[in-house]
Amino acid sequence: MAATTALSSIFAANPSVSSLLWTSAHRRTLIAPVKLVLSLASNRFCTKNYHKNSNFINWDFLPRSENRSFSCESAASSEVDFTPYTVSSNGFRKYDRLLPCPSENGPPRVEHLVVKEGGPVLEFVSKSLDLPPLFVADLIHFGAVYYALVCPKPPPSATPEQIKTYKEATAPSVLKNRASIKRKTVREAQKTFRITRADEFVEAGTYLRVHVHPKRFPRCYEIDWRSRIVAMTESYVILDKPAGTSVGGTTDNIEESCATFATRALGLTTPLMTTHQIDNCTEGCVVFARTKEYCSVFHGKIREKKVKKLYLALAAAPVPVGVITHYMRPINMAPRLVSEDSVEGWHLCQLEVLECKKVTWPTSVIERKYNIEDCGWPPQDFAYELKINLLTGRTHQIRAQLAAFGAPIVGDSMYMPAAVAEMVNPGLNPFMKKSNSSETDKVQAIEEWIAQHGKEPAVAIGLQACQISWDEGEHFYEAGTPWWR
Repeated sequence: MAATTALSSIFAANPSVSSLLWTSAHRRTLIAPVKLVLSLASNRFCTKNYHKNSNFINWDFLPRSENRSFSCESAASSEVDFTPYTVSSNGFRKYDRLLPCPSENGPPRVEHLVVKEGGPVLEFVSKSLDLPPLFVADLIHFGAVYYALVCPKPPPSATPEQIKTYKEATAPSVLKNRASIKRKTVREAQKTFRITRADEFVEAGTYLRVHVHPKRFPRCYEIDWRSRIVAMTESYVILDKPAGTSVGGTTDNIEESCATFATRALGLTTPLMTTHQIDNCTEGCVVFARTKEYCSVFHGKIREKKVKKLYLALAAAPVPVGVITHYMRPINMAPRLVSEDSVEGWHLCQLEVLECKKVTWPTSVIERKYNIEDCGWPPQDFAYELKINLLTGRTHQIRAQLAAFGAPIVGDSMYMPAAVAEMVNPGLNPFMKKSNSSETDKVQAIEEWIAQHGKEPAVAIGLQACQISWDEGEHFYEAGTPWWR
């Protein structure tokens, strides 16, 4: 979007704030210093807005509060808000607090700022973005505000004004006078960390990224968390994770997570630590470490393949018993694409179907309860419950492999639409056939295939991590009855 005011004039009129708005490709996950926690993986966003009531221009880009308790008890009606947002004159909704939790996620909004005059981060963000101080305090509590000592480098698509701003903020004559970055390279100083205190001081030149609309998880407030605890020892806790929740949180929300709510439900003083992940839409057994030492121990067991996981999958079509092999494209982005043929650099994906039994398709009542979408799959009375031994552990592996096999998981609104498209138009999937096409045609075919996929499920799919064991079965745990039974 073309700006109506030059950045230089904004800086002159507002010495306390400037803006650097560019791609979030410089997101980083790294070990944080004292008083900071681990930065999580980020999502990409795209917004187009001009802030008339704030002190900066927002360019196109990709991407503990006082007197407030964040309850982990089961569903109180006040914890989830079903009221539509009220929109203010600048095009954004009016802000108050992050609770009660909205029933649906709003449009993404991520703001990028550069501090021109040092001060408390809460005060700076509140004034810069015209947000209530308590709302900003909530964002910090949720882990939705990040900083870097030095502005990240803008992408090739940045405007001349943005490049000029970056050069001014990172000029050697400016950086050499900042004691906080002495003995650091520029790259090291550009690493991002999560802000953890509302009163944290941010000095001039500091880069801030504010996730104004964190991804929300209303299901957290509907769960009786104590009833989901499978086991607790001195070293770990086993949780039967509900579908529609995040194991350890997201880039912009570490508050509404299984780790946080399970910690509180058990009355623990030390937060539980994640040892592995399953998708938000998947339910079942998850291991949380109670100590850093055991977290490291369990990670070692995973690396040494001493941890065995069994899954139950509700597939839309039958699958033969045996090992299914694919190769997954090494790109950390959904949808995950798999090929039947080995491709150089692609990751081996293997799962073993131990059982396949015909079961009744979930009733309409159950489907509504868990927001199950049909995604264009032909109506049928029966589904197929598979017991799966996961031989390799890739992100979305079971979902992608079963869909590629023509038996997508019930409710999987990301992969089932592509399976339907392939069923209607055989050969659409470019990785399921031999091709002598040119590289240009191959790239176009892949783009068209990706476009056949849908969005991430809102709550649940027919997938449960039903068993987890390690040390030759010395530690063995099972989840409860899956939601579709």
